Amino acid sequence: MLAQDSILRLDATAIDYIIIALYFTFVLGIGYLAKRAVSNSLDFFLSGRSLPAWVTGLAFISANLGAIEIMGMSANGAQYGMPTVHYFWIGAIPAMLFLGVVMMPFYYGSKVRSVPEFMLRRFGKTAHLVNAISFAVAQVLIAGVNLFLLATIVNVLLGWPIWLSLIIAAAIVLSYITLGGLSAAIYNEVLQFFVIVAALLPLTIIGLHKVGGWQGLVDKITADPNGGSQQLHAWPGEQLSGFTSSWLSVIGVVFGLGFVLSFGYWTTNFVEVQRALASKNMSAARRTPIIGSFPKMFIPFIVIIPGMIAAVAVPEMQQLKANKGDGSVTYNDALLLLMRDLLPNGMLGLAITGLLASFMAGMAANLSSFNTVFTYDLVERYIVKDRDDAFYLRLGRWATVGGTIVAIGTAAIASGYSNLMDYLQQLFSFFNAPLFATFILGMFWKRMTATAGWVGLVSGTSTAILVFILSETGAIDLPGQGASFVGAGAAFVVDILVSIVVSMATRPKTDEELKGLVYSLTPKQDRTEVAEEGDHGWYRKPTVLAGISLAMVVVLNIVFG
Repeated sequence: MLAQDSILRLDATAIDYIIIALYFTFVLGIGYLAKRAVSNSLDFFLSGRSLPAWVTGLAFISANLGAIEIMGMSANGAQYGMPTVHYFWIGAIPAMLFLGVVMMPFYYGSKVRSVPEFMLRRFGKTAHLVNAISFAVAQVLIAGVNLFLLATIVNVLLGWPIWLSLIIAAAIVLSYITLGGLSAAIYNEVLQFFVIVAALLPLTIIGLHKVGGWQGLVDKITADPNGGSQQLHAWPGEQLSGFTSSWLSVIGVVFGLGFVLSFGYWTTNFVEVQRALASKNMSAARRTPIIGSFPKMFIPFIVIIPGMIAAVAVPEMQQLKANKGDGSVTYNDALLLLMRDLLPNGMLGLAITGLLASFMAGMAANLSSFNTVFTYDLVERYIVKDRDDAFYLRLGRWATVGGTIVAIGTAAIASGYSNLMDYLQQLFSFFNAPLFATFILGMFWKRMTATAGWVGLVSGTSTAILVFILSETGAIDLPGQGASFVGAGAAFVVDILVSIVVSMATRPKTDEELKGLVYSLTPKQDRTEVAEEGDHGWYRKPTVLAGISLAMVVVLNIVFG
C-alpha cells in the first residue's frame, strides 16, 4: 500500500524536505569525519577507548531512543497510560545506576572488548558461544524493528512501497556505520538525542494545549470508559502487567520488569555497555550510564504523554480504544496520527526528522554492537584466528553489511505486531533475563562453575520460550505484557536454581583465576577508579551522582504514583 492511500499520510512541503535533507547531510558528514580517526579495529569497534563521559552518557541513552522507545512507548501511552512510566523509573534507572556503580568496574577494568568476552573469562567457551550467538540473533531481530518503523516513516512521507523504503532506510544507516564505526554511531547518537528532544517537546506542548492543558487531559481520560482514572496513576498498573490483582501487579512490575527484565537489559546488554567501554577512563565509564539516567527519567514526558493525548484527541485512536477500529490503525500509529493532526509545515519536518533520528540511533546501536560481537567473539575466536588487525577491521565493515541485510528480513516479523513493546519485551525475556541471572550469580558467588554458566543460560531461555508458547496457545491467560513479565521471572528463577544445582556437582575455578571477575575476590582498589586530572569534583563522583539520580526517581514515583 502506498502512503497516498493511507490516513497516516503526512503532507510534507518543501521546507520539511529541506530540514530532513540538512539532517542527513550532517549524519553522513559525521560518518565521513569519523572515518579519518579509524586506523585499527579498536578504533572501529570501541572508538579507541577515548571518549569523554558526557558524550558516551548521551550516546548511552540515545542508543535506547530507537523505535522501541519512541513508537513503542507512545503506543503504550495510548493503550495503558501513566503505568508506562515503569519502563523508565522502575525498569531502567535503578539498573543503569547499578551498572555504573557496581558492574562497570568489572567490565572496564578487565579490558574486555564485549560482554560475551567477559562471559568467556568467567565461564569458559561454551557459555561464551551461547551468549555470543544469542546476542547476535537478538540484535538483528531488534534492528529489524527499528528498520521496519524507519521504512514506515519513509513510506508515509514519500509514498514509496515498504520494500523500497526498507532498502533506502537501511542504506542510510549502513553508510555511516561502515565509514566511521562506533565513533560515527556515538557522535550521531549525541546529535540525534538533541534532534529527538527538539522534535517531540513541541508536539507534547501543542498536544497539551489542544486538550486544555494537563487538567484537560486528566478530565478527558477520566471520562473515557475504556481507560479511566487508573490510566492516570503509575501504580498498580494492572492493565500493563496483565494481572487483575493489585498486589500481583505490583510484584510483577517490580520483580518481572524492575528487576529481571530491567537489570537483564541494562547491565548485560552489550548495545548499552559498548558505549561505556568507549570511554577514556574508568571514571568516565562508570559515569556513562549514570549521566544517561538524568535525561532518561524525563523522556516519558515527551514520549508517553503524546501517546495519551493521541488516545483522547485523535478520532481513529478513540475508535481503536473503544474496540470500534476498522484495522487501518494500531497503537503504534499514535505518534504519527498526532503529528498529522497538530503540526504545521516546518515543525512537521522537524518532527519527522526526530522520528528518523530515533530509528537510526536504535538501528545503528544494534549494528555497531552486532559487528563487534560477530567479529571478535565469533569469527576471531572460533573461525578465523590469528590474522592481522586489518583483516578484522575489514571483516567488521562487511559484518555491518551482512547484519543490515538480515535486519531487512527480520523487519517482516516486527510488522506483525500491533504493539511493538509486546514483541520487544518478549525478546528481552528470552535473551536478557537468563543472562542477567547467570551474570549476577557468577559475579557474587565464586562457587559457580563454567558448566553451570551455559546450562543455566540454556535452561532459562528455554523456560521463557515455554511461557511464551503457553501464553500464545491460550494455556495460560496473560494479557498485556504479562507473558513477558512472567517469562522473564520464570527464566531468572530457573536459571538460578539450575546453576546452583550444577555448580554443586561440578568443579569451580580457583580463586586466582577468578580475581577481577568475582566481587569478593577483587581488591577494592581494582573496583574503583584512580581519580585522574579533571575528575576530582564532587559532580564527577559516580556514587554521588547515582544517589542524586535515585532520589529524583523516588520523588517522581511519589508524585505520579
